[in-house]
Amino acid sequence: MTARLPVFPLGTVLFPGLVLPLHIFEERYRALVRHLVALPEEAPREFGVVAIRAGWEVAPTGPDGRPLPGGDVTLHEVGCTAELRQVTERPDGGFDIVTVGKRRFRIADVDRDAEPYLTADVEWLPEPGGPDEVADLLAARVISVFRQYLGLVRADPEQLSEQLPEDPTVLSHLVAATAVLTVADRQRLLAIDDTAARLRAELRLLNREAALLRQVRAVPVPLAELASPPTPN
Repeated sequence: MTARLPVFPLGTVLFPGLVLPLHIFEERYRALVRHLVALPEEAPREFGVVAIRAGWEVAPTGPDGRPLPGGDVTLHEVGCTAELRQVTERPDGGFDIVTVGKRRFRIADVDRDAEPYLTADVEWLPEPGGPDEVADLLAARVISVFRQYLGLVRADPEQLSEQLPEDPTVLSHLVAATAVLTVADRQRLLAIDDTAARLRAELRLLNREAALLRQVRAVPVPLAELASPPTPN
């Protein structure tokens, strides 16, 4: 069963439970925010955040301000909905919004014409439910390795005292969003349905990154992020 969802392409990956603030200045996404704000109070104010596989967050425009042809983006298949939590309208007509990641989905079909912004038919992906002994054991290992990793990337020891979540699924999403990973790495983690499998993948990535940091003593900047425009929508 599919659902229709507004889609917001970004050069980053959103995970359930993570906060994502956005500055909205393109007219097509202003229209999206106005649409969400106008929904009935009981309706979910959600849109899909999907990482860009190829293309740019901000559509290229000509001297008249209209989008240029060939500015379409190619999206990854798996994304996460962003629930609108706070909206501040700016004097120029734009918006500053605060969203929180809610649930994962897979894109079945994209419609570029129905609205000023992209919409898509999406299939909701399963989320784990109930206790999982394997995931619990892996979560303890991930917490230990992640703290060691943080000690390499953070100069201030006081930053290491933060409490990490004990819930394995919540932990897996936090680690995926916080570690210095490429968009491709984060996208692969988001697409994993099983918490234990995601935690295993994170252990491999954290050990890889920690080994690199010990050798070069510097935080790597993913090439994919260097190629992305610095200004978010």
